[in-house]
Amino acid sequence: MSTLQLEIVTPDKTVVSAETDMVVCPGVMGEFGVLPHHVSLLSALKIGHLRYSSNGKDKFVFISGGFADVNNNVLTVLAESAECAEDIDVARAEAAKKRAEERLAKPSPDLDVERAQAALRRAITRLELARH
Repeated sequence: MSTLQLEIVTPDKTVVSAETDMVVCPGVMGEFGVLPHHVSLLSALKIGHLRYSSNGKDKFVFISGGFADVNNNVLTVLAESAECAEDIDVARAEAAKKRAEERLAKPSPDLDVERAQAALRRAITRLELARH
């Protein structure tokens, strides 16, 4: 059976480099799947989790937005940040969630509401994925 090469890259490092059977990405217009020999594609990604199957096992990666590019049987995910589910620090994610909730609970004139809501979404998504 043929496979698809998955590369998940952040500005700091390569998070995943693996041969996969299938990948499901959190696109801004909804989830989408990529199989081997998929047609070329470029899509924006939202905060969410990416799921891929390798050797019959599903693996999960937290994605905080970015882009997915499919070309020549390679799916490259360029993410602002990404983290494998097993590497998520639950205590750190809980602390981030608490900070974001506190910021949103006490609005001030200089509060960037969109930024605080995005921080909360990231923390909640990381926690859901870590507990999966």
